[in-house]
Amino acid sequence: MNAPFNSGRVGQREPFVAYVCDETTAEAIRPVAVEMGWAPEKVNKGGLRNAVQSLSVSASPMILFVDLSESGDPLNDINALAEVCEPGTVVIAAGQVNDVRLYRDLVVSGIQDYLLKPLNPDVLREAFTHAQITLNTPKASDTSTERPHCATAFIGARGGVGASTMATSIAWMLSEKGKRTTALLDLDVHFGTGALALDLEPGRGLTDAIENPSRIDGLFIERAMVKSSETLSVLSAEAPINSPLVTDGSAFYQLQEEMRAAFECTVVDLPRNMLVQHPHLIADIQAAVVVTELTLAAARDTIRILSWLKSNAPQTQVFVVANRVHASGAIEINRKDFEGSIERKIDVLIPFDAKLAAQSAKLGKPFADAGKGTKTVAPMVELANRLMALGYEPDTIPGAAKKKPTNAGTSLMGKFADLKSFMPKRAAKAK
Repeated sequence: MNAPFNSGRVGQREPFVAYVCDETTAEAIRPVAVEMGWAPEKVNKGGLRNAVQSLSVSASPMILFVDLSESGDPLNDINALAEVCEPGTVVIAAGQVNDVRLYRDLVVSGIQDYLLKPLNPDVLREAFTHAQITLNTPKASDTSTERPHCATAFIGARGGVGASTMATSIAWMLSEKGKRTTALLDLDVHFGTGALALDLEPGRGLTDAIENPSRIDGLFIERAMVKSSETLSVLSAEAPINSPLVTDGSAFYQLQEEMRAAFECTVVDLPRNMLVQHPHLIADIQAAVVVTELTLAAARDTIRILSWLKSNAPQTQVFVVANRVHASGAIEINRKDFEGSIERKIDVLIPFDAKLAAQSAKLGKPFADAGKGTKTVAPMVELANRLMALGYEPDTIPGAAKKKPTNAGTSLMGKFADLKSFMPKRAAKAK
């Protein structure tokens, strides 16, 4: 259960509290805490588990240091901490795992910094100073323009693998849970489902843009986009199938350019035939998500698409998502053989859930919205986190290398608990 935010307790909040797993870490923190003007007795034993227990019954400090050394699942445990942390708390974590992906995912989940043990006094001092600067910076200065634009294309290796479902769900997550203004551009002009999945009428914006590319500007985007919410807008179409639209692709490219200026995130549902006909559409895309299934035909086409992306879009980070994977094992190719065929790992595997798919369609909600908190949607949360992390990739984890460490920057979510309500809950598992 979420700890309610009680504004009356703000004045009672401690400036700093730490929860560590060992005396060596405590001894490293205490003198630096004293330098910062904090009480050394606020360094407590017990690590993350003790932090969750303590903060569930007391006010959160302004700066919270947690030791993840004894955590078997840091991301899930940080989510549990988010349940009891009040908004505005700056969280710094430490651990023994030297993994850039973990660092990135923890930062995206809302913590400010992740430090590698054993702790260096200079690294600690810099992290604490940065935390104080964050607390003292006016909220108004945390504008969306300070965050790099996140542009992602979803490409289905085969028809019916669920690329459009994935694109709509990720766009919804970026907007609703990531708190980023997001544009969903559905380039399946005749049979697109972007608007349909959000229970919206597609309008004529996309067909007008194709027929009159010279009209595309900021004002056109504002009028043509169909709003699903304050942070999510869609440009989709259901063009008559007896009226083929002839285009050189310039309209699509201009749309992407204008969306990049107007939104923090762009999600493009890019049919594979469009990829072949208009390769320039991938030029400014940061991430390409290739959605596939564990079948022979999908393996063949995944290989071909990955090869195409490597040759034509080497600047784009590629993710492979295996969708609708049956738990029973009734699949054409097992994961190991599939990965051997495409010569790379599958990044995200999403289980088949016919019941949730039907519920999503009946409710007129994105798959991720209808199934939030479920194990089926949890891998999508992981993917959304990784996409939002683009542009913030560190070369090393602070404190891990001999060179001057890099800072993680302020929380990407705006507050620590932004994605916490979306992750699967332990209470739900208990049921």
